[in-house]
Amino acid sequence: MGIRKANVEDWKQISLLLNQLDYRDTEQFIKVKIETLLMDTNEELLVFEEDKKVIALISIHFIPQLAVKGDFARISYFAVDTNIRNKGIGRKIEEYCTDLAIKRNCDRIEVHCHSKRIDAHRFYLRQGFTESPKYFIKMLPPSN
Repeated sequence: MGIRKANVEDWKQISLLLNQLDYRDTEQFIKVKIETLLMDTNEELLVFEEDKKVIALISIHFIPQLAVKGDFARISYFAVDTNIRNKGIGRKIEEYCTDLAIKRNCDRIEVHCHSKRIDAHRFYLRQGFTESPKYFIKMLPPSN
């Protein structure tokens, strides 16, 4: 089938893909997260389906910018099943999202990729991304 918008019924396969990225125990809350993302007009949650099975996913956010003409897109989650990597599926999804970002008047796409994901770094470099070395994060306490 190829690339399509995700739906809540994809939750289990999405959770399994996130598990491959070391995001454990998402089963408890993933349906609510998917519903929230699907209602957000500045979000695209996409999957790649083959033989009625979700084998890849990407979550991309479109973020309006105040001080510059172009907006930007941010990939927050991107996973291709470990059993079928290096077959061009990730490239197809990334290129599809690049087209979406251009149509949404974005002038860049950014992605945060953990330093341990060396293969992912090579993928992003092949796709035309460049490294931007500063990234700051502030962890917040959980809300009640």
